[in-house]
Amino acid sequence: MVTRRSVLGGVLGASGAGLLTAGGLVPLLRARAGGSDLAPVAGSRAVAVPPAFSVRMPLLPQLSPVSTLGGQDTYLVTVKEVAREIIPGVQTKVLTYDGHFPGPVLRARSGRKVVIRHRNNLTMPISCHLHGGSVTPENDGGPMDTFAPGRDRTYTYPNQQPGATLWFHDHAHHMESEHVYRGLSGSYLLTDDTERALPLPGGAYEVPIALRDAHFDAAGQLVYEMDDMGRSTILANGRPVPYFEVAARKYRFRLLNSSNMRFFQLRLSDGGQIVQIGTDGGLLERPVTTDTVGLSPAERADVVIDFSRYPVGTKIVLENTLGPETPDKVGRVLRFDVVRKAADTSRVPDVLRSLPPMPRATVQRSIVLSMDEDGRQEPRAYMDGKVWDAERIDQSIAYGSSEVWTVTNANKIIPHNFHMHLVQFRVLERNGAPVGPAEAGLKDTVRLFPGETVKLHATFDSYRGTYVYHCHLLDHSAMGMMANFRVR
Repeated sequence: MVTRRSVLGGVLGASGAGLLTAGGLVPLLRARAGGSDLAPVAGSRAVAVPPAFSVRMPLLPQLSPVSTLGGQDTYLVTVKEVAREIIPGVQTKVLTYDGHFPGPVLRARSGRKVVIRHRNNLTMPISCHLHGGSVTPENDGGPMDTFAPGRDRTYTYPNQQPGATLWFHDHAHHMESEHVYRGLSGSYLLTDDTERALPLPGGAYEVPIALRDAHFDAAGQLVYEMDDMGRSTILANGRPVPYFEVAARKYRFRLLNSSNMRFFQLRLSDGGQIVQIGTDGGLLERPVTTDTVGLSPAERADVVIDFSRYPVGTKIVLENTLGPETPDKVGRVLRFDVVRKAADTSRVPDVLRSLPPMPRATVQRSIVLSMDEDGRQEPRAYMDGKVWDAERIDQSIAYGSSEVWTVTNANKIIPHNFHMHLVQFRVLERNGAPVGPAEAGLKDTVRLFPGETVKLHATFDSYRGTYVYHCHLLDHSAMGMMANFRVR
C-alpha cells in the first residue's frame, strides 16, 4: 500500500549524511564518515548486500517484435509480478515487463511505427508512458488513462522525431511511484539516419545502463514507503554495485536514471575524461568533454568513455558524489575492469548533428514547484500552489505556438525536476545565466535544486490534446506536483 512519510523526517534526521540543503545536495565528500542517523522504515531491517564489485553487471535484455509486416514493428508485452535475483542467492518480488528486471530495451527507428500490446497480469490498474515520445493523447499513457487487471491495451508510437534515448514506465496516478520503484520501466532507444551515419561505438560496444537505488528488508524484498530516504543500495542494470568487463577501446554508454528520487553526479575514480554526446532528446550538436555527468530522476546521458588509455588489468570505478547517505553506501556505482585489448575504428566526430533554429516565442509562462517542508506528517506537493486535478486544465496552448516557460523550485530544502509530456524543449537559462553545453541539446526533463530557476523554450506543433507536466521525482508527482496542459 502506498503510504506517505514526512520528507523532513528523513532529511533533517540525517545529521550530515549527504543532506538536501538550500544549496542543493551536499556532496558526499562533505558527508560524515561514521554512518547515518536516518531512521529505518518501521518494521524493516536491511538485508546484507554483497561487497561492492562482487557481482557482474548484466546486459539489458532486448525485446523482439512478433511481426515486422505492414511497415511497423509489433510487440506483445506481458506485465507481471515475478521473483528475480538482485542480491545473490535471494529471490526478490518485482513488477516486470515480460519478466525482466530491470526492464528490457526496445530499439526503434525514426520514421518506422512501433505498436505494443500490453497484457496486464497484475492485480492493479496500470498505464504505460513513453517518456520523451511525441505521441497522441490516447497513446501517451496518462495518469488516469489506465487499463485494468486481465485487460490488454495497445499503444502506437509513430516515431516521427529524431533519434533519442527514451524510456517507458508506468504512470497510473497514486501508483506510479510504487510501480516504477518495483520495476515497471524499460529503455526505448530510437535511432535515425543521422546517428547511424556517425562512426560512434556500436554493437557490443554500445551499452545501455539503467541506474537506480533500492531499499531491501531482512528477507531481501523491496521496501516501499513514500519519500523513503533509506534507499541506499545502488543498482546498475539491476545488480548491486557490480563490475563490468571492458576492452581497452571506446564504449558508448546510454545512461538512464530510473530512480524515483535519487540524483546522481557521476565521475570516474581517476578523474578521467568522459565525452558526453547526447542527452534526453538525442545527440548534442557537438560532443562535450567533461569529468562529471549529472542525472536527476528520469534524465538520460549518452556518453563515450575511451578505455584505451588504461593498461589491461586496470579497474576504474564509476563514482557518485551526491547524497543522501554516506559514501560507503552510495558513493560507488559500478567498476569497469579492463580485461583485454581490442581493435577500434570508432571515433567521436567534432560535429554530431544540427538542431533546427528555435522559432520566436510568443507566449511567456511562469511555473512554481513547491512542497510542504515544515515537518508535517502528511506533506503535499504542488504545481503553482495546487495539487493535481485530472479535470482542471492549468495551461491552454495554441497549436503551433512557441513558448518560454520559467520554472522555479520554491523550496529551501527539497530538490525537484521538471518533465513535460509531448515535447522536447531547449533549456535557455539556469538562474539567469546561459546553460552549459551538456544542457544545450533537446531535453524533456531538467533538474531544479532548491531555489533554482530555469527558462525553457518549447514548440507545440505535433499533436493536439491534453497532457501533463510534473516533477519526475515520482514520489512528488504522486503527492500532487503535476498539472495539465491542453494544446488546442
